[in-house]
Amino acid sequence: MIVATLSLIAGGALLLVGAESLVRGASKLAGLCGISPLIIGLTIVAYGTSAPEMAVSIQSSLAGQADIALGNVIGSNIFNVLMILGLSALVAPLVVAQQLIRLDVPIMIGVSGVLFLFALDQRLQPTDGIVLLIGGVVYTLFLLNLSRKETDVNVQAEYDRQYGGKSTVQGAWLINLGLMLVGLFTLVLGSRLFVSGAVAIATAIGVSQLIIGLTIVAAGTSLPELATSIVATLRGERDIAVGNVVGSNIFNILTVLGVTALTSGQGVPIPNAVLYFDLPVMLAVAVACIPIFATGNVISRWEGMLFSGYYVAYATYLILRAADHEHLQLFSQVMLLFVIPLTVITLITIVVRSLPKKRTSSEP
Repeated sequence: MIVATLSLIAGGALLLVGAESLVRGASKLAGLCGISPLIIGLTIVAYGTSAPEMAVSIQSSLAGQADIALGNVIGSNIFNVLMILGLSALVAPLVVAQQLIRLDVPIMIGVSGVLFLFALDQRLQPTDGIVLLIGGVVYTLFLLNLSRKETDVNVQAEYDRQYGGKSTVQGAWLINLGLMLVGLFTLVLGSRLFVSGAVAIATAIGVSQLIIGLTIVAAGTSLPELATSIVATLRGERDIAVGNVVGSNIFNILTVLGVTALTSGQGVPIPNAVLYFDLPVMLAVAVACIPIFATGNVISRWEGMLFSGYYVAYATYLILRAADHEHLQLFSQVMLLFVIPLTVITLITIVVRSLPKKRTSSEP
């Protein structure tokens, strides 16, 4: 238990160091190359911080621990939106780019829906994995093509404002690329130490593999995204903060689960609890991004608090379900009959009030 605790502490420290290095290198590299921080966040940063999910899922699948692999991705996607965006918005309100609202969030919702359809036969087949992987390649190529069409003027102006013009240091792009690679390596190492310690502690107290995957492993492998998004928020790189989360969720479903389904041989079994609860929650969380993001193109602090609170409620439900606690039914009824409907009404009200009002004929 002492070794596991030390592993947790060391992993957390490495995550913070790696996130700072990654964000610093990525933001400067984006400006030097004339690519917007949003595209960098959706691709390089998102895919890099999702490396732990990829490693853990493949390793779990090959070891015959498919529950951990599946729970890792679904739990990570829920954690990414509710906890990471929630905590980042509490640090500072997040400005959401129009591209995310019009393109990337609908894609995130779409791939979440496709995963749910694939899961209806209660097994993610290798053929499903091929389809998901192809989707991941197409999405990545599309983003890279989009970055080539961007006008460099606005991107360079923002870079000049933040960093005082183009760097005069010879090989500056190599230095920043090196910062990114060091940051990614440190993030992967830190998350691995953190997850190994957390899983050891959870296993020692008798927590099931599925619950470990949905909570501890999911949160642990999402720590790179958490650290990166919070550091990006503090540094004012909010496009990277939000793009990192959305890009990671898309990458997790298309690439991580796609590779996992292919390497598992017989596919990944989908337990009833995942099909009828966790997957719908993941899909609902993705859909909830639309009204939250679209209201003024800002994720406010109170919306961040709402997201964070829902993740606490979700984790509490999983713990009560794992323990078959006597208060599980009461907790579920309170959430279904009071908390969720109240939240839906609140979101609808906010969206309606944010819509542009039509002028009456008497108005000039």
